Amino acid sequence: MDSFDLDMPNSTSNISKKSILAQIRNEKNKEKMDTRQKVESLKPNMIVKHLELIILRIYPRRLISTSNYTGPVAAACGRDETGIVGLVLWDDQIESTRVGDIIKIENGWCRQRDGELVVSTGKSGKIRILDR
Repeated sequence: MDSFDLDMPNSTSNISKKSILAQIRNEKNKEKMDTRQKVESLKPNMIVKHLELIILRIYPRRLISTSNYTGPVAAACGRDETGIVGLVLWDDQIESTRVGDIIKIENGWCRQRDGELVVSTGKSGKIRILDR
């Protein structure tokens, strides 16, 4: 009986430590989630710092030539839990991104085209594939 009483506080102590660690992890995850932008909050000419989307469709690529960029580009669309947004994929992004991918856009931009919002990485941003 004595050994049971001695073991009990240790196991309770371990449970408490684990639950405290779980709470700390959950708080950190909440902070990360809070910094994520959502489609519903996007506005034209806004910087996109951290937007996560699931790719719904990728349209055929085409070649463009402007004073800023010459090469392949593809339109796409993606969504999060708050809405749908257009997406511009550039060059290697076209081949590396697939329908169904969950992506993160970092340091991109949001513009309005034909009344709809469109996001892209631009020259300095990145697309990261979070899940396939």
